[in-house]
Amino acid sequence: MTCHKTDVPSPEELDIAALKARYLAERDKRLRREGGEQYVRPTGDFADNYAHDPFTPVADRAPLSEEIDVAILGAGFSGILAGYHLRKQGVTSVRNIDHAGGFGGVWYWNRYPGVQCDNDAYCYLPLLEETGYMPTKKFSDGWEIQAYCQKMAEDFELADKALFHTLVESIVWDERIKRWHLRTNRGDDIRARFVVMAGGVMNMPKLPGIPGIHDFKGKMFHTSRWEHEYTGGSWNNPVLDKLKDKRVAIVGTGATAVQAVPFLGKYAKQLYVLQRTPSNIDERPNPPTDPDWAASLKPGWQQERMANFHRGAQQFFIPGEPDLICDIWTEISRNLNLDLEAEGFPELGIEDLMARREVVDFQVMERLRRRVDSIVEDKGTAEILKPWFRFMCKRPLSNNDYYPTFNRDNVKVIDVSPTQGVERMTEKGFVADGVEYEVDLMIFASGFEVTSDLRRRWGIDTVEGRDGLSIYDHWANGPSTFHGVTTNNFPAMFYMGYIQGATNSSTTEQFGRQAEHLAFMIGETVRRGADTFCATAEGVAGYVAHCRENEVDMSEFQQGCTPSYFNNEGDKELKWALFKGYLPGWDAWRDMLADWRTSPDLPGVAFETREMVN
Repeated sequence: MTCHKTDVPSPEELDIAALKARYLAERDKRLRREGGEQYVRPTGDFADNYAHDPFTPVADRAPLSEEIDVAILGAGFSGILAGYHLRKQGVTSVRNIDHAGGFGGVWYWNRYPGVQCDNDAYCYLPLLEETGYMPTKKFSDGWEIQAYCQKMAEDFELADKALFHTLVESIVWDERIKRWHLRTNRGDDIRARFVVMAGGVMNMPKLPGIPGIHDFKGKMFHTSRWEHEYTGGSWNNPVLDKLKDKRVAIVGTGATAVQAVPFLGKYAKQLYVLQRTPSNIDERPNPPTDPDWAASLKPGWQQERMANFHRGAQQFFIPGEPDLICDIWTEISRNLNLDLEAEGFPELGIEDLMARREVVDFQVMERLRRRVDSIVEDKGTAEILKPWFRFMCKRPLSNNDYYPTFNRDNVKVIDVSPTQGVERMTEKGFVADGVEYEVDLMIFASGFEVTSDLRRRWGIDTVEGRDGLSIYDHWANGPSTFHGVTTNNFPAMFYMGYIQGATNSSTTEQFGRQAEHLAFMIGETVRRGADTFCATAEGVAGYVAHCRENEVDMSEFQQGCTPSYFNNEGDKELKWALFKGYLPGWDAWRDMLADWRTSPDLPGVAFETREMVN
């Protein structure tokens, strides 16, 4: 397959030194001293709105008092994959617990108009061969992904045991009985032998701390709590006809806003797009799945495709390897591979390869800026929408309708970077550059707590292990784990997400391998007749040292980026960075874990038996 862009500028057309200076200047004017603290936890009426589920009524039920083997906190892809791999280990006394009203995680909550996955669905949707499911197109709609999550939950016998609209408020280890006590907002007392923290990467919505936000008298909501009763339409029929006489503002221009803005612009009387930092947005090729192609696939095709995606998105294609993905995520590797092929694939060291990749990065970003000029008619608006940063400083996006929306007379982008965000809100609307704009609806496309402190992301006040140790104190300076999934002093507790492990570019593949590994540990505890399991301090120290010795230093790149959730709004000390590079690579990390699972003594962990209690 060939998908090479013909409009990529040559290196000779670019003044890379000047571009680097421009990138840093754009970063500096957006940096805020408070960093991630510019976002606030919802309180008062906001807390009620964020906790409220506008999609599924809350069903009454009596509080539970029970003992189970595994409590999985989360019912998105990570929680479902944990349940799947536990079932393969023969562990079936499992409950998924989630504050949502159904399975899907972020795909349950995100029902805004235009919601789609922005990754190749044939990679992103896990276990396609195992379930026999095939996505309907390259970039799946949100409703299709949520339906697939529900299918997986039913296929893996998780659906009937899940607890929904249930928020865990405390998790406390009981040494006497070797169990975790989970208390919930529904009055439950659940005693779990094992706990899996499967909240995913995008769990807790962020609210920008805009001065005067509580003064606004109009309608407000976060995109993950979209109120279709107010706007009209639904997530699979985004006809926002109730906005025809409404003035609307949307805060943010990231992945969510880029998908929602075309629909808001189409239906609202007036739309203001409040932008701090523009995104890098390419066209979106989204053909329906070719049935002949699907029928031609051989066993193992999805793992092969994910490996190809991983190399293309984060590393380098193998010489001569085709790009199976052919979208914005793999363009830099694809272009570099073509350049190297024309040179006969010269032998280059890693530093030379990275230098060549950096040049291609500048070329691709210039192509994307020129794309803005080719679509947006007003030159001043086009300048505001151009991205000035390295390719992976923000999530790369694709959309065919976003830029044309700014050619509508009723749509205006407002650059709020001079005030490093929305200046303030009033009873009637918002203020930008000293001008008050009256609006009926404020929509916050401000994302989720992704790289912020753990307590903010989990939203659980109390997580206490042995001797009353809080996980928030234990990990005050970032995670210290064994194999990225468990830690000392917190027996039989496991973690999923980008936590101290090699990073795969497909989020769900990362979750799947973590689920496989922790499920083995749980299964092995059961097989050995032990009561519980815990990583040793020595095991954790050894793994942490291994990670540090093999970490790729990304600090210069990250600190040169504009503020975003990738760098926790410009934080220099990234305790919870998403992408901490692992020099040996993803395959080596998987092999290391697989080798450990076949070792007879399983070093670094201890299997424990409960003492008799009178």
